[in-house]
Amino acid sequence: MSSACASPTSFSVSRAAPATTCSTPRPEYRFAGLKAGDRWCLCALRWKEAWQAGAAAPVVLEATHEAALQVVDLDTLKAHAYGAATGH
Repeated sequence: MSSACASPTSFSVSRAAPATTCSTPRPEYRFAGLKAGDRWCLCALRWKEAWQAGAAAPVVLEATHEAALQVVDLDTLKAHAYGAATGH
């Protein structure tokens, strides 16, 4: 399984539960929800699905496994790199 490290804002983490976001607290799982600046690893296929839906989180390239390139091309990842649009 290839993984991408993202710095999420709000994007769907499941096709089965499209209203669920990484920022939603889930106390039943002791999950406080992600906040700005947090990092979250997800499988590259799920990131690609979010990207295709126009909802991909910025990618932290330095923390993304190179196997993610089997799913998403480098130019796409670079275009969505954390700080690419904001300079951060």
